[in-house]
Amino acid sequence: MYFLSTMDQKKLVDRILPTARSVGVSEDLRGWNWSKPPLKPMYDEKIPMYAVCSKYCPTSRDVFLNKVMKVAPKQSEPVILGTAIHRVVSTVISCFLDGKVPEFDSWYYETLRSRSVTEQIPAVKDKARAVWDYVLKNCEIQYLNRRSEQPYANRRDLLATSVPFLVEHKVSGELLGLSGLLSVDCYDYLRGIVFDLKVAHETKDWYRLAPTGYAIVLESVYEVPVDAGCVVHLWFQGEELRVTKDLFFINDDLRSWWLEERDSKLSIVAQKMDPGIPPKCYNDCIYQEACRCSTN
Repeated sequence: MYFLSTMDQKKLVDRILPTARSVGVSEDLRGWNWSKPPLKPMYDEKIPMYAVCSKYCPTSRDVFLNKVMKVAPKQSEPVILGTAIHRVVSTVISCFLDGKVPEFDSWYYETLRSRSVTEQIPAVKDKARAVWDYVLKNCEIQYLNRRSEQPYANRRDLLATSVPFLVEHKVSGELLGLSGLLSVDCYDYLRGIVFDLKVAHETKDWYRLAPTGYAIVLESVYEVPVDAGCVVHLWFQGEELRVTKDLFFINDDLRSWWLEERDSKLSIVAQKMDPGIPPKCYNDCIYQEACRCSTN
């Protein structure tokens, strides 16, 4: 899922990294300058990364409903599928690195039981299994390739370089006005790339906000530059799994855009300010019912 293809690798080496070195990033937009404007938060409130980066609602009323009015999001099949796929990807990679990958069916039913899920959706299970097999096969291929190149390396070293991922990496965003319990989908620590997984076919420019935000957070905590981000799009064409990547340089424009979104969402929460119902709603909005009811 997070392994770079030949074309991705060329894009990284021939375009993104040279651009990052020649253009650079403004020092005041690096995460380690979290204690100074413009990175220093204006309020004491803390909000999750998804609240900052989601732009499904044109007025950001979803943030007001969830964080101020405490409205719980409505579950839907796309939301359940997205949650399941994220869990599958992180589980397979983590278990592969631990040296013991469980059998899919037993893991799946145990996961449902532990979350008290009584109603199963067959389509979700079938897609989860397809992703499980895909991720596991990719991990095995990368490991075998690395082992064939370095026959005297030990298993730990081979895994560290063939599958160089921190998945669901837990990190605090408190220095930047975010939750202390953030979870990065994946960080490639050898190439310095932050990945964000979208279970969706369509592309939106604001999908780049999440990798940008996580890069700034990682810079604030570890004090190392993170210049590359990647949005992984996963979807199904019929029964066939499709994966594409949007690999990009986390430049000043993206960093400034993320800060604008953070400040805007923090203002809504801190001032308990209702931004108003939007003139047009996202079709699958998980707050639409509560949003419309709250205006009656």
